[in-house]
Amino acid sequence: MFLKSFFFLTFVVLAFPLRAENKLTWRDVTEWGIEGRAWEKQKRERWFDRFPAKAKGKVTDAVWNLSRHSAGMMVRFKTDADSIHAQWKVTSSRLGMAHMPPSGVSGLDLYARDAKGKWRWAAATRPTKQEMQARLLGGIAPGYREYALYLPLYNGTESLKVGVSEDAKFEGLAPRKAKPLVFYGTSITHGACASRPGIAHPAILGRWFDMPVVNIGFSGNGRMHKEVGDLMVEMDAAAYVIDCLPNMNAATVAERCVPLVKQLRKARPNVPIVLVEDRRFPNSWLVPNKIKFHDDNHAALRKAYRELQDAGVKHLHYLEGDLLLGDDFEGTTDASHPNDLGFLRQAKAFAPVLRKALGL
Repeated sequence: MFLKSFFFLTFVVLAFPLRAENKLTWRDVTEWGIEGRAWEKQKRERWFDRFPAKAKGKVTDAVWNLSRHSAGMMVRFKTDADSIHAQWKVTSSRLGMAHMPPSGVSGLDLYARDAKGKWRWAAATRPTKQEMQARLLGGIAPGYREYALYLPLYNGTESLKVGVSEDAKFEGLAPRKAKPLVFYGTSITHGACASRPGIAHPAILGRWFDMPVVNIGFSGNGRMHKEVGDLMVEMDAAAYVIDCLPNMNAATVAERCVPLVKQLRKARPNVPIVLVEDRRFPNSWLVPNKIKFHDDNHAALRKAYRELQDAGVKHLHYLEGDLLLGDDFEGTTDASHPNDLGFLRQAKAFAPVLRKALGL
């Protein structure tokens, strides 16, 4: 009899929380703004698009469609709430991919600053439908602290609201005015195959340097296009990172790299530019053609770099690709795209080069 009563009471406690949560107040993040959304004052077709509306018809259709993903966007706020909730809607019913989970493709990722000012991971989501409401984290220790919420990487965002109890303090933090790190690249920059949005290397580096980040990575379509350069020069960046080799071959690198750098340099004479070599496939030791592909790509980028140096281009930096993912061959999901370990290793490889470029 005692055991039956015990199990019944346990069930009641688990099924019915002892204290109902206070009524929530919902705040639309568009009311105070979001980081990673450049060209802030220009018209957009959708609020969370990465490119302004004028890019449509100028960039390729593929780039335009991919620019409607919210990769790299992050909203900041302060609250003393003991639980944090979110409502969000994504534009595509494809919530995940064969090699990338819905948590990274379509989910949210929450970080918080600790007492020393360091960003630390707090919570992530597991999307199961296009429109979701979820408690991100509950039972939060008392304190009025800053949070950062990263948006989906490989899906468009239609709407996003943050919810806290109606008696909690809350302050939406406007996007920082500091110049951003601008990453132009491929699916890797875009975020494939991070398990959650905050683990893509541009986001990691944004936290490490405590700077805004603009992510213009386009899956399969980061190809040093002049039309993308036309948009990039409108941003007063802290640094431009050009990481397009995974989508290019030696011929297109030779054709496009020097003109793109000169285009950026003409418009922004003092903004550092970082050229990044392609990572190597971890199984290329078994496939000679893969070794040659990377050898040729790297050689073409090095040649372009030397040509730019000889032409007197200043504030130009270079990151070699051989060890971007480490040396133990465990840094990818599918030989091409980093897993979470690979993204962390990439961030560690980028950091010293960016530190030098930024004069830190």
